[in-house]
Amino acid sequence: MNLQPELQRLVQLIDSEAVLLRGFLALLEREEALLLAGDADSLLVLTREKTERFHQLQRIHNDRALLLGRLRRPNTDAAIREVCEPLPDSLRRWDEIHALARDAQARNELNGKLISERLQHNQAAMSILLDAARQPQLYDSAGIARPGGGGRHLGSA
Repeated sequence: MNLQPELQRLVQLIDSEAVLLRGFLALLEREEALLLAGDADSLLVLTREKTERFHQLQRIHNDRALLLGRLRRPNTDAAIREVCEPLPDSLRRWDEIHALARDAQARNELNGKLISERLQHNQAAMSILLDAARQPQLYDSAGIARPGGGGRHLGSA
């Protein structure tokens, strides 16, 4: 089948977006595993990869919007379905993109909750450590350390 160049380009963009979204979803799954393992160093590297993949997806989205604009169509699901109507493989891939995007959104929300929980845990631990650091260590008559505080301050009645 000989496709007009615009339609051929749209098919390429849809194919590329599906591949990139599969990779993005895999990154989100790795991110979840690293969050659960508490591997902060690997998370930093993964975050760079995730950001780059997001930018690639954004470029494809923008290219698709420009292409559809040249075809005098909005960048909507309905317009893409209309343009790709004679191409069932592209329509199936477009449906796959929607499913992958929903999965990525759900996985990203889950990872956000994991990050929030980890942050709350770390903040609670920091509060405990900071409170302990403010308490001077006192020693009893046998030389055993005991936490300070609670008693009178020196020089008070």
